[in-house]
Amino acid sequence: MSASPGPGGFLPPAGGLPSPAPSTASSNRSSSGLPHPRSKSLRPGSSKEDLVRRFVEDRLLETSRRYVKKFGNPGPGDTVVGYSSFGEVCKDLDAIINVLWLSGTPMLEIPFLLRIASDFTQYVRSFPPSPKASFALLRKLDHCFASLLRGQDLVSDETLPGFENGLRGGMTTTDMVRCRSLVEQSRILMVEVMSSGDVDDEDTITEIETDVEDTESSTWNGLPDEEEEKVHLDAARVYENTILHLNERLGDSLGTTTMTQDIKVCMTDG
Repeated sequence: MSASPGPGGFLPPAGGLPSPAPSTASSNRSSSGLPHPRSKSLRPGSSKEDLVRRFVEDRLLETSRRYVKKFGNPGPGDTVVGYSSFGEVCKDLDAIINVLWLSGTPMLEIPFLLRIASDFTQYVRSFPPSPKASFALLRKLDHCFASLLRGQDLVSDETLPGFENGLRGGMTTTDMVRCRSLVEQSRILMVEVMSSGDVDDEDTITEIETDVEDTESSTWNGLPDEEEEKVHLDAARVYENTILHLNERLGDSLGTTTMTQDIKVCMTDG
């Protein structure tokens, strides 16, 4: 029987989730929002690796079920509740990313993070735009992918667990090609999604209530001018670090400069 998630979306302490290594790099957490990974990767085939794998699979399955339930009515005795906002989706995916990063195990991180990035592109289309939650999750994924591509943490330059002998334990060429495809798709998709309708009230209600006095200044999908400009910038920066390091590994076939300019044009009126 699979382990049940504990409070905050993590495994119960008794389940053996790997503990983070002692670290003085507290600024890492504040800048990326990610926990500091354990000092060594989990041994392939070990009980701890299997536990984390099953936990992540269960949580992703639960997320998928809740997404499907959004489109239908719960049956008698059904305990799975559909998502009501994309912010809820991002919260669940964020907790899974944290567990993966804490594991410090590229063999788990790479395939599951790619799957989460793919699921994101499916889920985000089905909800009203939720800029804060969406871009926060994408920034975290960007940090993970860029760090895994270089074998070092993007902020601290610490060598990641599993990369003590270089990049051989990291992304394969197939992984990088898939990652590049997801990056390209996500950058264009976020422009479309953020332009598709009014922003989810749950995502912006605090900012709108405190910052907007004159409703006539709200000109784009219900957002005030300042928030609109921030969304423009965030959309242009989606996966910016991942793109940089993919280009270093694979070459700049994305035409990054041109793509960024095209996105900025798409996000302006006219």
